[in-house]
Amino acid sequence: MLNIVIFGPPGCGKGTQSARLTKKYNLVHLSTGDVIRKEIKSGSDFGLQLSSIVEKGELVPYELIIKILESALAQNRSSSGFIFDGFPRTIDQAIDLDKILAKDNQAISMVVSLCIHDEKVVERLLNRAKIEGRKDDTEDVIKNRLRVYKEQTCPLIDFYRKQGKYVEVDGDCGIDDIFCQISKIVDSKEVA
Repeated sequence: MLNIVIFGPPGCGKGTQSARLTKKYNLVHLSTGDVIRKEIKSGSDFGLQLSSIVEKGELVPYELIIKILESALAQNRSSSGFIFDGFPRTIDQAIDLDKILAKDNQAISMVVSLCIHDEKVVERLLNRAKIEGRKDDTEDVIKNRLRVYKEQTCPLIDFYRKQGKYVEVDGDCGIDDIFCQISKIVDSKEVA
């Protein structure tokens, strides 16, 4: 199985690239952000609770994310693999993901990091807010999300680098160029 973690700051293009990789390699795309936004849109009590967390740029409770992942993995055991988009976000989450995958004799194959400058992230997300009307994409919230990302998620770089699974791609170029870079990496790892 091919299990990819797609990694990078908010607005770097993880969702766009995940969708393309899902199609090319017949993978299941597990986007915690998509699942959370769907719940918020439903207007449920839980969705309202999540909405207040997301609007501040904070991370959603870990217990929920684990339940979402375990359910999705169980429902898709016959797939060719998974793309984890938005998870893990901390070293503890990465360790738990390894344990969950190990139950089915699986592991993370690679971690692809989309590298992009903070200024570009702010620009992209403010533009996305105008187009999609997303309330969680204000400048203050974006800056808080970047701060949270750097404090809590960036330590994963060393965690995965030590395992020989971490690769970086330039996330500041065109969508097709980014996809080509990632595809070359995935293809080279599959042959190896």
